[in-house]
Amino acid sequence: MDNRPNYNPLYWLAALGAGGLTVSFFVYINFMVPHKGVPMATFDFVYPALLKGDWLSVVTGISLIFIVIFALLHIKLLLWNIKEFAKYKKTDAYSDMRDSNNEVQLFAIPLTLAMTINVFFVVFTLFVPHLWDYVEYLFPGALAAFMVAGFYVIKIFTEYLSRLLAHGEFDFASNNSLAQMLSIFAFVMVGVGFAAPAAMSKTMAVNVIGTVGSIFFISAAMLLILIKLVLGFKNMFEKGIAPEATPTLWIMIPILTLIGISLVRLFFGYEHRFHSEMPKTELLTLTTVIISLQVIFGLLGYAVMKRVKYFKTFVLGDKQSVGSLALICPGVAFTVFYLFFIQYGFVFTGIVDKYSIVYFVLTAPILYIHYKTVYYFFKLKSHLAL
Repeated sequence: MDNRPNYNPLYWLAALGAGGLTVSFFVYINFMVPHKGVPMATFDFVYPALLKGDWLSVVTGISLIFIVIFALLHIKLLLWNIKEFAKYKKTDAYSDMRDSNNEVQLFAIPLTLAMTINVFFVVFTLFVPHLWDYVEYLFPGALAAFMVAGFYVIKIFTEYLSRLLAHGEFDFASNNSLAQMLSIFAFVMVGVGFAAPAAMSKTMAVNVIGTVGSIFFISAAMLLILIKLVLGFKNMFEKGIAPEATPTLWIMIPILTLIGISLVRLFFGYEHRFHSEMPKTELLTLTTVIISLQVIFGLLGYAVMKRVKYFKTFVLGDKQSVGSLALICPGVAFTVFYLFFIQYGFVFTGIVDKYSIVYFVLTAPILYIHYKTVYYFFKLKSHLAL
């Protein structure tokens, strides 16, 4: 018997979570395995580190195992969603969703597809020898893929917003959460994708297209944050948050991570392409501001979820909520950006020596959050019969 709740586009968040966890384990390898002269840890650096037989070999081996597991889960859940969504589009529930606030759920689709591009890039980088010798041929393909994802985001956004502006059908009474910020999440996911070729490509055209594309989508996201964050909190202050929607309070954590990574990549792109030297203090300030805001949203969201007994009801209890899948992305995002914070806020600036005792002491806390994120991913996967 299928105990799964009725399908809706939020199920794409399961594939998104698996993809995000794939990338999160890659970040350990990327920041800990030396890869001089190349901006990413590739097979040619990772394989020797794996065979070295020291503590780094253990970290690398464990990370690679989880990367393979979550990449395969991402593909499995992606294919399942594609099949189920095709059937869902033929139902009355789909038509009703398109005429309501819930149309914002469609942004989960391009959001996940953009993550798929990142997953494949990570897997190819780690398991294809000498890939970086041909990476300049791959960057245009990556840009094209993110352009398609970006077009999809803009298409959904313009259809959704034009309907609301033309007919004034937005239901403010049911907007007592931050669910509407899923659109912003999609915009910044595309923006961070464009920022990668902008930071790493040696080809001027690729670098500039990536830079402009990233700035476009990040700028759109920043504008929408001002609108939707204010509206969401206004309605929550008036009516209180809908208990089932409390995980949306954490949506700013992945949004901030993607904005922060985009800005870091753009700064390095400017330095690489335009010889614009970047003061290291700017990276310390940027990463500290981002991590501080994430901690604030994290504590606030947890306090509210604890008050409404969200975990006891929808995660550990009998009730099922597809929206609970939104719990995974914040854990992934905070893990990833915390590692960026350590790398670029402390190591890159020379405050902390890499591989020192202080380095490992600072890194240790995130291991617990990463573990809990992995645990809840499998818990929710089982709870929702995925």
